[in-house]
Amino acid sequence: MGKKPKQQAKPPAAKSGTKVKAKPSAAKSETKAKAKPFAAKSGTKAEAEPQAKPDTKGAKPVPKKAAPAHQTGHLGVDIKADKASIPNKIYEKELVKLQIELVKLQEWVKAEGLKVVVLFEGRDAAGKGGTIKRITQSLNPRICRVVALGTPTEREKVQWYFQRYVPHLPAAGEIVMFDRSWYNRAGVERVMGFCTEQEYEEFMRSCPEFERMLVRSGIMVIKYWFSVNDAEQERRFQGRITDPTKRWKLSPMDLESRRRWIEYSKAKDVMFAHTDIKQAPWYVVEADVKKRARLNCIKHFLSLIPYEDLTPEPIVLPPRNTDSGYVRSPKGDQTLIPDHY
Repeated sequence: MGKKPKQQAKPPAAKSGTKVKAKPSAAKSETKAKAKPFAAKSGTKAEAEPQAKPDTKGAKPVPKKAAPAHQTGHLGVDIKADKASIPNKIYEKELVKLQIELVKLQEWVKAEGLKVVVLFEGRDAAGKGGTIKRITQSLNPRICRVVALGTPTEREKVQWYFQRYVPHLPAAGEIVMFDRSWYNRAGVERVMGFCTEQEYEEFMRSCPEFERMLVRSGIMVIKYWFSVNDAEQERRFQGRITDPTKRWKLSPMDLESRRRWIEYSKAKDVMFAHTDIKQAPWYVVEADVKKRARLNCIKHFLSLIPYEDLTPEPIVLPPRNTDSGYVRSPKGDQTLIPDHY
């Protein structure tokens, strides 16, 4: 039997942490061969060669870049990054805080005899009514009242345009909130053709002077425009169609305003150009997210009127007088409503 060929000795194993350089073959000692990429078979994925992780030992962590101040709300949330939602817990907590401040403002308005008018205008389904409801929810309706006028009567159509609004202006110690206002003429009446060109032009001339006159007489005029994008308005309209408790909000006029979106946009731009005056400027509320719009609007409203806390001292209820001679009439003599629940 022949002798077995001697096996070549294996090179010593490289120590941990050191790299072993492969010796080039004799045929390719002077040229470098380009490695051909591995061709994956049809229906299979080529496995990527694992890459060594960079050594981060001792490296300082990179701090997250804070959102700019103008993008951060008073809740401490990045508005740009989280504009689509707000947790209900935070919303309810902040709303209660703001409503407590509204009660303080109400007492200040009453004590100082202030006269405040707040106009709520904007797109249909932009959230004006919901914001008004949250403002007035905890207030005294005798001090803060809402005015939402319907279609003008035949007599109102032929009188001075502002005349139907004047009786609703506040006296001393009152806040009046107009859910739609005299700006109907610059919006729906203009777009839908409910006023003549002459009436429209006269309104644009008279409105700034009318509001300056109110301010000179001691009435604070605050104007809010609720802005909502096209897609969000359509989503809310669809919600009104399917919700029986909100279907009444969707009128034929709303559907027509939806069709004439561009015309309303142009009318709004012209209205702002003529009526955004120093004495009574327009404040735009971004209302794509209802809850944020409500909180932001209430917060801004509170900031416009300097007020002090006039909360009275804790009240102690006096003891009730007792009258041993009183006998309550039997319930059978009274007409009670059925007890269904």
